[in-house]
Amino acid sequence: MLAFQRVGNSAYRDVPGVYSHIFDPNERRRMALAEIDKAPFGWYHARLIVVTGVGFFTDAYSLFAINLTAAMLGIVFYHESGKGVIPHGADTAIRVASSIGAVLGQIFFGYLADVLGRKKMYGIELLIIISATLAQSLCASSTAISFAGVLVFWRIIMGVGIGGDYPLSAVITSEFASTRWRGAIIAAVFAMQGLGQFAAAIMALVVTKAFKQDIDSIKSVSECSGQCLVSVDAMWRIIIAFGGIPGWFALYYRLTIPETPRYTFDVLYDIEKATADAQRYRSGKKGEGHVDKLNQARARQEMMKYRTPRPSAGEVIRYFSRWRNAVMLVGTAGSWFFLDVAFYGLNLNSSSVLSAIGFPQTGSIYRQLHNAAVGQLVLICAGAIPGYWATVVAVDWLGRRFIQIMGFVILTVLFAVIGFHFDNLSKQSLLVLYILSQFFFNFGPNATTFISPSEIYPTRVRSTAHGISAAAGKIGAIIAQTVFAPMVHRGATPKNSAPWLPGVMQIFALFMFCGILTSFLVPESKRHTLEDLAGEKEGEKPVYELQFVSQFFRPTNREGKKRLSGNWTWKGLANKYFNLT
Repeated sequence: MLAFQRVGNSAYRDVPGVYSHIFDPNERRRMALAEIDKAPFGWYHARLIVVTGVGFFTDAYSLFAINLTAAMLGIVFYHESGKGVIPHGADTAIRVASSIGAVLGQIFFGYLADVLGRKKMYGIELLIIISATLAQSLCASSTAISFAGVLVFWRIIMGVGIGGDYPLSAVITSEFASTRWRGAIIAAVFAMQGLGQFAAAIMALVVTKAFKQDIDSIKSVSECSGQCLVSVDAMWRIIIAFGGIPGWFALYYRLTIPETPRYTFDVLYDIEKATADAQRYRSGKKGEGHVDKLNQARARQEMMKYRTPRPSAGEVIRYFSRWRNAVMLVGTAGSWFFLDVAFYGLNLNSSSVLSAIGFPQTGSIYRQLHNAAVGQLVLICAGAIPGYWATVVAVDWLGRRFIQIMGFVILTVLFAVIGFHFDNLSKQSLLVLYILSQFFFNFGPNATTFISPSEIYPTRVRSTAHGISAAAGKIGAIIAQTVFAPMVHRGATPKNSAPWLPGVMQIFALFMFCGILTSFLVPESKRHTLEDLAGEKEGEKPVYELQFVSQFFRPTNREGKKRLSGNWTWKGLANKYFNLT
């Protein structure tokens, strides 16, 4: 009879009571998670990618849009100075504001998603993004506060929402995805950034074309007045405001998405609810699953014997106070930090690249704005978007760590070539190196640093750890924009506007080399279940210890002390990672 039940249950996996014949609640939990891990790619995965990817679309759109509209802001709000250019201090503050807010949002929302649950936090951060984006498009100066001050305030608020989207979207996608396609699904969510950049450039081009009649005849900023100022003012507001529109279509789905089964299992200890939610989500229906309250209470009571520590600040400190877990955090956070310093710093040379491909920032106001939009569109399509989707295709085949280390190695070489041979490079050579850098950023560490932290930590600290890692990256972005951006132009002359650019590129090459080293601290998560990565052993209650570090240890010696194995030597590492011995 029991065998008949199992055959029937395997044939009808999405019916209530599918695991009713199993009395051990922890075994039921394992089997339910196995159904999620083995599920074939379906349209509900595609919906998950779209719903969770909207935040990254908006993130990239906003960051790119502010770069494209900076010239418009200078014309409108600094026209009276005669230069029509945003002062350096205000320009830096506007660009850095969202990164500052993102650091706060990543840590704050990441921690709350572990303590209160993913569902309770999801959607709030998107509401913040939508509201702040609309508010930015309505900013204006007043007698009490400057335009730059108002814009910086709202960009910090928007940054908090964008920051919260990083750990929430990554962890929710990871906990809903099947093991075989988990890397590709998470990478596809992150690849929405490329589409966001593309949309920002397209929108800037469309708006510029729409107002061509009012600005085409204006040869310089000093001549822009009357209808010209009105048109340019409308242009930047339309471009910025459009970034909030996609969020409205995903907001309903975010607010109605069920709690992830792993959080319900591992933190709330509610097997009945987690199973019902997983079945309902896989069936394509919105909302939460329905459970029998009596069975739910009984199962929760039985799961208490498998109780793991509750998410809390103390548990986060305790977990990362262990050497092996701290090393893991250094790997994910350090790699992201080193990456973002150079990733954001690469934009320092974009004007030279645009000139090399025939889109100089000269001529009439219309021509300048048109060239900026089209030039960025070409660069995005040539390097960034192919890199994002190459990762989607290859990440579950080549693995996260291989792609990350490969990307850092190639970027180290590319930045070294630019830094040490800058004077010998033609504009065409610089263009090729720039496109290659963009490609291997995205077919490399820019994607994998986002994927790995959502997979390798246990459920109770997964979102917090991802938020900390992402915050480290944004700190790197802030450093790139506040330290290296001014350094590039130090001692500028009319003939050489960026005399320190070669030296900065050499520093970026060093950062990429450091990224190689920290990448070795991150384990490979390809084709492993989240429970395996957390160290849960079959037949035992979950202990969530990362298995990859244990390969460097022998269990104990006769005195009961842990000893380093031969693997934790240069010879052992060479044999393990490069097969040199």
